[in-house]
Amino acid sequence: MPPSTPDDTPLPPVWATLRRFLPYLWPADAPALRRRVAIAMILVVMAKVISLAMPFAYKGAIDRMTPGLEPAAGLAIALVVAYAGARFGSVLFDNLRNAVFERVGQEAGRRLSDDVFVHLHRLSLRFHLDRRTGAVTKIVERGTKSIDTMLYFLLFNIAPTVLELAAVCVIFFVKFGAELVAATLAMVALYIWFTRTITEWRNQLRRDMVDMDTNAVAHAVDSLLNFETVKYFGAEEREAARYGNAMRRYAEAAVKSENSLAWLNVGQSLITNLMMAGAMGYTVWGWSRGIFTTGDVVLVNTLLAQLFRPLDLLGMVYRTIRQGVIDMEAMYKLIDTPAEISDVPDAPMLQPRGGEVRFEHVRFGYDPDREILHDVSFTVPAGKTLAIVGPSGAGKSTIARTLFRFYDIQAGRILIDGQDIARVTQASLRAAIGIVPQDMVLFNDTVGYNIGYGRADASQAEIEQAARAASIHDFIMRLPQGYDTRVGERGLKLSGGEKQRVAIARTLLKDPPVLVLDEATSALDSRTETEIQTVLRDISRKRTTLVVAHRLSTVVDADEIIVLDQGRIVERGRHSDLVQADGLYAVMWTRQASERTEGGADPDILDYDGAEPATSVH
Repeated sequence: MPPSTPDDTPLPPVWATLRRFLPYLWPADAPALRRRVAIAMILVVMAKVISLAMPFAYKGAIDRMTPGLEPAAGLAIALVVAYAGARFGSVLFDNLRNAVFERVGQEAGRRLSDDVFVHLHRLSLRFHLDRRTGAVTKIVERGTKSIDTMLYFLLFNIAPTVLELAAVCVIFFVKFGAELVAATLAMVALYIWFTRTITEWRNQLRRDMVDMDTNAVAHAVDSLLNFETVKYFGAEEREAARYGNAMRRYAEAAVKSENSLAWLNVGQSLITNLMMAGAMGYTVWGWSRGIFTTGDVVLVNTLLAQLFRPLDLLGMVYRTIRQGVIDMEAMYKLIDTPAEISDVPDAPMLQPRGGEVRFEHVRFGYDPDREILHDVSFTVPAGKTLAIVGPSGAGKSTIARTLFRFYDIQAGRILIDGQDIARVTQASLRAAIGIVPQDMVLFNDTVGYNIGYGRADASQAEIEQAARAASIHDFIMRLPQGYDTRVGERGLKLSGGEKQRVAIARTLLKDPPVLVLDEATSALDSRTETEIQTVLRDISRKRTTLVVAHRLSTVVDADEIIVLDQGRIVERGRHSDLVQADGLYAVMWTRQASERTEGGADPDILDYDGAEPATSVH
C-alpha cells in the first residue's frame, strides 16, 4: 500500500488523501507507466501551445481584412487555414494524450482495487460480521472509480489551466498592459474563491446524499441475500417499504445537492461574463482611440473564451475532486482498518506431521468483559477423534474458530504438532485444517468449481475422485450439465444433504491432516444424516478429527468426548464411561433417549435443558 502522510508533516484531510493516491499515478515499480505519464504531459504542453497560437492566426486574418489596409486575400486565407489547422492539432494532441494515458488510469484503478480487496480479506471475522456487505462493496466501488477521474482532472485540466492562465497573463501584459492582467487575475481569484466556498457548502449535502445511497444499497443487498427469510414471514411489503423509505431519503438529499449546483453554476457564469464584458469593453475603447487593432479585439475575445472553457470546467473539476476525496476517504478508512489477526514478523510455515492438536489453558472472549472459554485444556493425539458436546452457547463452535485462528486467544496456547499456531503463518495453518460446517455456503458457480475450491491446482480427475469418495459423483452426473451445473446463490439449488456432500468432497480434495466437523449433520433429516455420517467416518480415518456435535448419537465412537458447559470442561472420557458417571453427559443422553422412545419432539434438535437452537431449513 502507498504510504500515508508522515506524522511529522501533517496535512489537511483533502491533501492527505491526494498524497496517498498520487503514488498510483507514478508507480515506482512500473517505469513503462511513468513513461506514459511523461509522454502524456508533453502532449498536454504541445496541445496548449497550439491552442495559444490559434488566436494569433485569427487576429492576423482579421487585421488583413480591415478596411484601409493593403488587401492580402492570399495571406488572410492562409491565416484562416492555419487557424483551422491549429484547432485540429489541438484536438489531435488532446486525443493522443487520452490514448497514451488511458492505460495509466486503468492500471491505477486496478492496483487500488486489488489493494483494497486483498486488505478486506486480511481483516478478521469480527470485522466482516459487523459490516454490511452491500455498504462495503459500494464504498469500494465509488473509491476505485474516483481514482481515474481524479487522475484525469488533475493532469489534464488543472495543470493545463494553470499553464494557460500564465501564458495569457504574459500575452496581455506585453500587448495590452498590466491593467488587463490585474483584471484577469482578480477575476480568476474571485472565481476560485466563489467556487471553493460554495463547493465546501455543497460537500455536506454530498456526504448526506452518499450516506443515504449507501444505506439504500445496503438495505437492498441485505434483503436480497435473505430473500428466503423475507418469504417465510411474508415480509415483501415490509421490505419494499423499508427500501422505499431509504430511497426517499436519498432522493431528498439528491434534490438539495442538485439545486445547490444550479446556484453555483449561475454564480460562476456571472463572474466569467462580467470579466468578458469588461475586457471586451476595454479593447473596444482602445480600438476607438487607435491603440488596438480590430484583430486585437478578436485576440482578447478568443484568448478569454479559451481560458473560460477550462475555468468553467474548473468548478466542476473542483467539485469532482472534492467528491472523489470524500469517496476515497471512506475507502481509505477500510484500508486503514487494522488487521486484528496478523502474522508475527518472519513467521515460519506450519510443518504438520501427525496432526496432534493441543489446547493449553485457553481463555477467550469475543468481548473483553465476556469470557467464553475458561481455562480449556485438552489433547487430540494424531489420527484420533475428539468430540465436543454441550448445550448451545457452551463454546463448542468457538473452539473451532480459535483453532483456525479467526480470533486470537487472550491466554494459553493452541498447538498443532507442538507448534504454537500464533507463531506460524495463517496461510500454512489453515492449509492444514479442513472443515465441514453445519451451514455450508457455496459460491454461485458450478458444482465442479465448488468442489475444486478445496485445492486450486486440482485436476478434473481429482475433483471427480473426491466427489466419488463423498458419494455425490453419481448425483452430479445425473444433472443436466454434470460438473458444469450451477448451484445458484449460496448453493440454494441443492438440498441440504447435497450441499454437505459437496462440502465433504471439497475437504477431501484439500486432504488436510486435521479435520473439524462443526455440527456437520445437525440440520439434516435422519436418513440423510446416516448416509453423511458413514462418509464422515470414512474420511476421518487416519486424520486428527474434532467433532463439534449436539446429537450425542453421532459421537458414541469418538476416542474421547469432552463436555463443555458455560465455557468450561466439566466432563471428559469415552461414551460408556460418561454415561456411567451419571453427570451432565448422562443427563443429556437420557433426555435424548427418552424423547426418542416417547415419540415426542425430535431429541436431535433439543438441548438437555429443552432449549431449541436455530436450524437451517432446506
